[in-house]
Amino acid sequence: MNLLVLVIPIWVFASSSWVSAYARPVWPDPPLPAASEPLIPTEKQPSSQIPSEMAAHSPGVPEVKIVHHQDLNKRILIALIAASSLLGGILLSLFCFCIYRRKNLKKSNSKSQHSQDAAKGLSLGPILGRFNSSRMAGKKGSVAFIEYQLLVAATNNFQDNNVLGEGGFGRVYKARFSDNVLAAVKRLHGGNQDARREFENEVDWLSKIQHQNVVSLLGYCVHGDTRFLVYEMMHNGSLESQLHGPSHGSALTWHLRMKIALDVARGLEFLHERCNPPVIHRDLKSSNILMDSNFNAKLSDFGLAITGGNQSKENIKLSGTLGYVAPEYLLDGKLTDKSDVYAFGVILLELLMGRKPVEKNASSHCYSLVTWAMPQLTDRSKLPNIVDPVIRNSMDLKHLFQVAAVAVLCVQQEPSYRPLITDVLHSLIPLVPIELGGSLRG
Repeated sequence: MNLLVLVIPIWVFASSSWVSAYARPVWPDPPLPAASEPLIPTEKQPSSQIPSEMAAHSPGVPEVKIVHHQDLNKRILIALIAASSLLGGILLSLFCFCIYRRKNLKKSNSKSQHSQDAAKGLSLGPILGRFNSSRMAGKKGSVAFIEYQLLVAATNNFQDNNVLGEGGFGRVYKARFSDNVLAAVKRLHGGNQDARREFENEVDWLSKIQHQNVVSLLGYCVHGDTRFLVYEMMHNGSLESQLHGPSHGSALTWHLRMKIALDVARGLEFLHERCNPPVIHRDLKSSNILMDSNFNAKLSDFGLAITGGNQSKENIKLSGTLGYVAPEYLLDGKLTDKSDVYAFGVILLELLMGRKPVEKNASSHCYSLVTWAMPQLTDRSKLPNIVDPVIRNSMDLKHLFQVAAVAVLCVQQEPSYRPLITDVLHSLIPLVPIELGGSLRG
């Protein structure tokens, strides 16, 4: 705008001089005296610029005022420069103003959007379509921040009749976001450093990992010291509740149990072999294996998960659940992918026998399922007697011996004796019917 102010005076002054050049009238000189009146000689007359012959033949014609073309051209040039400068100044000013306006609007909108998202969180509208999916359908690396009031409304203010499960971390609630959209909300209490780190670890891993046998994280929320994780709905709950709850595994046939084992092996194989860098779950157990309405099993709870490699006591904190923790990790703090394989072997024994990994005997002494079962797993005459009564009469003994052999290898004390999860996966595929994801033909 300052340029515009400077240009206008130049244009005004240049224009006024240009107009005056054309507006000033050219008056004729007084008429020459009549021919009859003699001229009185005075001072010496200047020589006329008009030829004498023209003067003689043009008596009585007034003298013509000559306008020099050089001066006129200068004035026209000055006027054109002034007009061009004025036009250029106007265009430049408008351009600068548009840029300044656009930057201000962009900055204002960005601040407004940021403050609104921070205060309220994102609406669930854009992600409702993902809630019906059995697999993570959102963009990789994106997990929605959900506002607290939406969770309160969806769980009916966290009523007890909406509780799906409970553990040391807190409760899991059924949440209804619309007539046909259900989800599971895990409510985590405590604001200590470990709790915050596990929460952040869970969000970080599940926002990256996308697999059919890994549970989908749909969103999260932080409200004061309470944190919330929103998962896809898993209608059949955890493997622990199915095996050790009121039903005592009655809904799990032999083929369903083998399907669950195969699904878990597929999930672990993805973590160990297909993720870059590899991922060690570190807290694999039956309560962290969730099942949807079709008994598709999925790994959950990645709060303790770490990247693979040679780990030691110095750089990791000993964590896990008694009965599932590998001996080398418990005693020496050594953690590898073979630690997950050990935990998988314990889960396989749970599926076979319907027993918990740690139980009390008649004298109230605790004993390990692995320690109790190992001598009988290798004895074909005793093995059928320790199998869960629910499946004892509905299985092929040949398949039972094969699964028992896999379980024995997985729970070996020495990590190097345990198979890779890929080998376990390939040994289970032929034991599962084709319609359940295996290669066994009926």
